[in-house]
Amino acid sequence: MRQESGPGGAVLSAEEMRGAEAAWIAAGHGSGAELMERAGQGAIAAIFAERPDLARAPHAALVLAGPGNNGGDGFVMARRLAHEGWDVRVLAMATPEAMPPDARAAALAWQEMGGAVESLTPGNVAAQRGAPCHLVIDAVFGIGLNRPVAGELSEALGRSALPGAFRVAVDLPSGFCAESGRLLGPEGAAHDLPVDLTVTCHRPKRGHLLAPLASRQVALRVVDIGLEARAEVAGVEPRSAESALERTDGVHPKQAHAGDGPAGGADSKPAHPGAVRAISAPGRSVLKLAGHKYDHGHALVLSGGFGKSGAARLAARAALRVGAGLVSLGAPGNAQAEIAAQITALMLRRIDDAPDLADALADPRLSALCLGPGLGLSRAAELVPEALAPGRAVVLDADALTAFEEAPDQLFAALHDGAVLTPHGGEFARLFPDLAARLSGEAPRGPAFSKIEAAQMAAARSGAVVLLKGPDTVVAAPDGTARVVASFGARAVPWLATAGAGDVLSGLILGLLARGLAPLEAASQGAALHVACARAAGPGMIAEDLAEKLPEVLAAVE
Repeated sequence: MRQESGPGGAVLSAEEMRGAEAAWIAAGHGSGAELMERAGQGAIAAIFAERPDLARAPHAALVLAGPGNNGGDGFVMARRLAHEGWDVRVLAMATPEAMPPDARAAALAWQEMGGAVESLTPGNVAAQRGAPCHLVIDAVFGIGLNRPVAGELSEALGRSALPGAFRVAVDLPSGFCAESGRLLGPEGAAHDLPVDLTVTCHRPKRGHLLAPLASRQVALRVVDIGLEARAEVAGVEPRSAESALERTDGVHPKQAHAGDGPAGGADSKPAHPGAVRAISAPGRSVLKLAGHKYDHGHALVLSGGFGKSGAARLAARAALRVGAGLVSLGAPGNAQAEIAAQITALMLRRIDDAPDLADALADPRLSALCLGPGLGLSRAAELVPEALAPGRAVVLDADALTAFEEAPDQLFAALHDGAVLTPHGGEFARLFPDLAARLSGEAPRGPAFSKIEAAQMAAARSGAVVLLKGPDTVVAAPDGTARVVASFGARAVPWLATAGAGDVLSGLILGLLARGLAPLEAASQGAALHVACARAAGPGMIAEDLAEKLPEVLAAVE
């Protein structure tokens, strides 16, 4: 998914978006009808920017209008296209009289200029197949949909996949949840269609960056409708993307939870306005600008035994490449020769057991640790508590997470606010089975439980930053602050699904922690670097290639 976003990296919930609009109107800046006019006009401009050929001459369009304000946007778009000389056909779910005031006014304005309104039925949509159609606009449901699309409406929408037509969704493709990106109702519905362009207003919505919705849209464009002056009332300050990475200090207490059933525990969902931001590229905080090597920290990666050191070596090299001043590998005696034969700039220290690790941690210059990649479950169970005891920054991945599958509360009790957990879906399910079950089940209604909420609740429960991997990687802190690093469409990097890629991500985060970045920033920036390196490497990449692309990627950071 290619994203043309508005200022900064804020990502809004539906409630935050409605709050921004309501505050703008209440402050006397204008009316809802003005916002609707700007939204419709901006959406047409976004379509023409995406497809300049459609702007050069009139074409034929089919507009599908819903019963609410999203449908009102569709009527504004229909009128704008007609003014440009287009042949426009509008199929609507409701008569103008049944629509809310602003949408009704838009529908009546369409009729006053001679535009016809037909019912949105399967038959009327099917009739369009006999006529030319270059553009289909889905303006049926917006950010407030809370029920599945079914029956004849689902069939009608499914039939609107007209051959050769450029398909545009206003706010969201019909049937998807704005909060979670999940299709409401059962999979395989007729209306579950890919779209060429999604146009939304003011800020991206959370669901735009999450699977499966993010995989259905080729491009996302965000239209400025003039809410910037009042954005702060919804908790979304008009900040630059760089300022979105500012450190948030403070200790965040772990939140109690009860129950581990599939319905979820009693966690308080941590949330505050403006808490979620998108990161589309690494920021300047990843750059190493000055200082002595010890100013950039000393990182330690714990390795497994003989024949199991490759993952730790990948992580250690990534930590060194991303700028940690020094990086050591802590390995048992039976792996010393194997590792020594394959490293140069990395250092090697013998660490067989917990007392050895305690001795290493007595050096105050050791600033961050990574445990998990290739570590082995029994070794992880012994070393993780020792690594967490001093309160130093630590990355836990792979075996360091799975080792506590039977006793996650034991791990959570030992964690502190300098820790980062980096689970993939399977590891997440081992530590947080109730949250994983809510994510994997059907979404019968909206707002549906989202990957963002799952990561936020996991972070609150564990008291650590949680990075939940995927093409829609979510990083969350215990206070509910979250970052989304999405890689879909033109930014997709499916070749990251290769052995060792996750170990490199752990090393990137470790190196940034060693250099002093806060856990949320280190994890989110590490994820952004991970994607950028994979894009630079291209198809055919193997894990060893990722760290070698860091000089190129870092040189391009602005």
